[in-house]
Amino acid sequence: MKILFMGTPDFAAGILEKLIESGHEIIGVVTQPDKQKGRGKALAFPPVKETALENQITVYQPVKVKDPDFIQLVREMAPEVIVVAAFGQILPKSFLDIPEYGCINVHASLLPKYRGSAPIQYSIMDGEEETGVTIMHMDVGIDTGDMILQAKIPISPEETGGSLHDKLAVLGAALLLEALEKIASGTAPRTPQDDTKATYVKMLSKEMGNIDFTKSAIQIERLIRGLNPWPSAYTYLDGKTLKLWKAAVTKTAKKAEPGEVLEVCKDAIVVMTGQDALVIQELQLEGKKRMPADAFLRGYTVTPGMRLG
Repeated sequence: MKILFMGTPDFAAGILEKLIESGHEIIGVVTQPDKQKGRGKALAFPPVKETALENQITVYQPVKVKDPDFIQLVREMAPEVIVVAAFGQILPKSFLDIPEYGCINVHASLLPKYRGSAPIQYSIMDGEEETGVTIMHMDVGIDTGDMILQAKIPISPEETGGSLHDKLAVLGAALLLEALEKIASGTAPRTPQDDTKATYVKMLSKEMGNIDFTKSAIQIERLIRGLNPWPSAYTYLDGKTLKLWKAAVTKTAKKAEPGEVLEVCKDAIVVMTGQDALVIQELQLEGKKRMPADAFLRGYTVTPGMRLG
């Protein structure tokens, strides 16, 4: 099939790679404009652009896909189907109507649950036991179109946003290829979503990672895993930002204020929360490398009664 691919981050780049390997004709790739990164403010390519260029595929980076000139360009390209994976812009109806087989989206949740931009991270933060990928026909709503295929995977107790992202990218690529076969053969199902069961999740922000120790230890532990590697969960120690990368939950009968250090062990720092205690196992102080708690404690003094936050 003649496919125009639209995507931006690593999740989409992994799917694009598998699509290229499958032998489908990729007539172009659409991604977001380059962005400045780092202290030097150098322009950085989106991961999808890097993958496309490595495979000699033409890249388009419109500021807005609803621009009439760009829509006309896509019409002239005449894609049979447009595949979208974490692109980052809402597509207008005039765009969705272009391809013969429509626009299909690879979404990293079991729709209608977790519509929106960060389903992977929220599924961990909300304590879900499973998640998956949905391949769906796109309409003018946000992740509201008819579903073609779904596949599920369990969320392990130590799953992070990063590890789940990688698993879902692999699952999504395989499911997409299956869906494309069904679309080409005319056997692709169209299952309407139950809007009464829909949930929406907002975009991630750095501020989301600021830990509120009045919440329960299990909520904080899930936050740490869900926001790993970005934007990461953090607090403050002696006025410096302290990122928390790995933690566990433990029961405690001790009384203390949320955020107060209860105990300092050889390989962990135990902190009071609104319910139970958080056992910090891996952390990173501002300006330092990420490290296990035992290594951190060899170079930094933490004592019971100190406060985080």
